[in-house]
Amino acid sequence: MSGARVTHGRVLKLAWPIVLSNISTPLLGLADMVVIGRIPDPAALGAIALGATIFNFVYWGFGFLRMGTTGLTAQALGARDADEVSANLGRALLVAGAIGLALVLLQWPIVVAALALLKGSDRVQAMAHDFFSIRIWSAPFALANFALLGWFIGRQKPNIALVLQVFMNGLNIALNVTFVMGFGWAVKGVATGTLIAEISAALVGVAIAWRDLRSTGWAGFSSWSRARILDPARLSRMIAVNRDIMIRTFCLIFAFSFFTAQGARAGDVTLAANAVLGQFVAFSAFLLDAFCSAAEALVGEAVGARTKETFDRAVKLSTLWAGGAAVFMSGFVYLAGPLLIDALTASELVRTEARTYLPWAALIPFAAVWCFLLDGIFIGATHTREMRNAMAMALAIFLAAWALLTPGYGNHGLWAALAIFYVARAATLAPFYARIAASALR
Repeated sequence: MSGARVTHGRVLKLAWPIVLSNISTPLLGLADMVVIGRIPDPAALGAIALGATIFNFVYWGFGFLRMGTTGLTAQALGARDADEVSANLGRALLVAGAIGLALVLLQWPIVVAALALLKGSDRVQAMAHDFFSIRIWSAPFALANFALLGWFIGRQKPNIALVLQVFMNGLNIALNVTFVMGFGWAVKGVATGTLIAEISAALVGVAIAWRDLRSTGWAGFSSWSRARILDPARLSRMIAVNRDIMIRTFCLIFAFSFFTAQGARAGDVTLAANAVLGQFVAFSAFLLDAFCSAAEALVGEAVGARTKETFDRAVKLSTLWAGGAAVFMSGFVYLAGPLLIDALTASELVRTEARTYLPWAALIPFAAVWCFLLDGIFIGATHTREMRNAMAMALAIFLAAWALLTPGYGNHGLWAALAIFYVARAATLAPFYARIAASALR
């Protein structure tokens, strides 16, 4: 069991594999676009974009399976409760399987509603429907991968999480190339490749988890008795944590969707410029999320062990590294932004528009880092009710800022509202920090 002192090295050891793991996902999307782009049918590319959007939206909503599992597992690790460390994975996989099965059973109304909202030509919609109808069968395994990633991070073994992500995405790319360019299966080939990759990663992840538990001398999966997995108190706590994170996540999804929709109302050029700058914001989030995850694992361990010194040091060192990463990203985006904009779009109109709003994209990492960090602390302490309530308040502040600023400042007002949203997320969480730190360590 882990119990080592929190050091700069431990923070970095937890963070860097998560950075690489996060980056591998958008690289997969890029590879899919390159592969399908070799087909002389623009509808295929549109279908992949629509299909991926549906799954990204649905799966992001169930991201609590990663975060909740990390916090609960880290606390069991800190408490040196080996059986509960193992049982947490069992419960998470049980929930993932149940939700995934529900998605499979409800696939028809989901895809019909999603395609009605996203629009697209008849041909694009037909292909997107085919993509969805194949890939949806991997839903239980895709969600199981969330649970496995969260469990390995909570076990402070992010290198295994990285291996699983690289394995899944690498296999996915190889299969997509084979099915699309070798067999000529087009959109169905991409869906089939993703289906096989997600199933394979989940099976490999479970096998690695079993071997990991056995190698530590623990009981492996023997603690997965029905009585322990379905223990009312522990199951109720897990459901409450995951419910709060899910509500918080859907508020977040709404805020970002609203931002995109308002950009679209300003015209195609502004929408495209915001999309380009959004890539910078997303990349910054990948880096900041790594230190958030490190805080989850270290704070959770401290809470489980009821060790105030470890808790305080975990918070301090995570803050130092996350703050440094935010300053670096803000400076990098501001200085390299013009070159990156030119690389991402050939439209002079979009380039000019994006440069106009570049300072906002450069500001976002520094504005966002504090809420990322507090999210990690609160998830590690499993005080998710406060996260849920704070996010609801921050969303209301964001909408109020949008209503006040956009009439007079247009897209500048929209970006300002987004920056205020990030600051509001931290400001609404911060008042709970002292109470959380005290109550979590009693």
